[in-house]
Amino acid sequence: MLKGKNALDSGINEPWEQDNQAWWDWYVTLAHNPAEIDTSCVVQLDPIPHFDMASDDQIKNELTTPYPLTDNQCIAFRRDGSIKLPNVLSRGAVARLRNETLRLLQKSFDFSSDSRGNNRFLSLELMWLSNNIVRSYVLSPRIAKICSDLLNVPSVRLYHDNILAKEPGCGRTPWHCDDHHFPLATQDVVTAWIPAQPIPNLMGPLAFAKPLSVFDLVKDINFNKFDTSYDKLVAKAFELNNVTIEDKSFAMGEVSFHHNRSFHTANGNNTSRMRIVLANTYFADGARVVSQPTLVSGDWQKFIPGVGPGDVAASRLNPICWPVNDRKKV
Repeated sequence: MLKGKNALDSGINEPWEQDNQAWWDWYVTLAHNPAEIDTSCVVQLDPIPHFDMASDDQIKNELTTPYPLTDNQCIAFRRDGSIKLPNVLSRGAVARLRNETLRLLQKSFDFSSDSRGNNRFLSLELMWLSNNIVRSYVLSPRIAKICSDLLNVPSVRLYHDNILAKEPGCGRTPWHCDDHHFPLATQDVVTAWIPAQPIPNLMGPLAFAKPLSVFDLVKDINFNKFDTSYDKLVAKAFELNNVTIEDKSFAMGEVSFHHNRSFHTANGNNTSRMRIVLANTYFADGARVVSQPTLVSGDWQKFIPGVGPGDVAASRLNPICWPVNDRKKV
């Protein structure tokens, strides 16, 4: 792995020089896929049940209302490194999120019949800056307070948002922990993974290795930027140690939260429907950028502009999301 957020293999310390979509195109090549998905045989899903989309006022009210998180849920998160919470969003809020994210994806990518079959993992980041609906979900006090409580820190900032879409036929996401990707000198980092539809097993829900301490089983495995060896070695270590893997489906409105040292993966999308997720990452206020970001950190300066290695990560793109009354603090 990237010990101390430094890499061991040649060339990995070089900065990423392409855009975030190119990063994802590269990253999915590091996943071992036992068998290529036959896009002509993907499972045709029944239509998503119709729910009236939440209005702007309903979205605002819902996403500012605290979620009833329990002490036991916080304890479980700190033990396991991840947790799935039911009914974080109403069905109307999920329907509105899907409508908006799908529109943005269709605007940014070519989904004509001639272009389909790429089976790509699509990414759109920083949509909160230009889209008021996405902004409501990204800066949501409801979501951010959950993250603050799970981490047991008084205040959290946004690292960045990502609309992530696995096209039908797209393969696995490799085993990884986000500590590799976020150039932040803190372990108080959590990602809210917000599905924009139900995610059955065939669609490739996020899967977590538990408990959080399994990180120690694989921390000395060297990351390899050239092939699938890292993914396979992590999977083998988990198999040999009988590590518990939670890979259950996601119900409508269910949201997962995972710590930056939580190892996770996702199977390929074997369905006819694009799997759309909004992933927002938050970190404890006061954290600094690591001294040496790596290739695996991707286009990190896009998310923390004007902040250099060793500096406090508090750019204009990293607003405090909880508490709300501290939001203007930069």
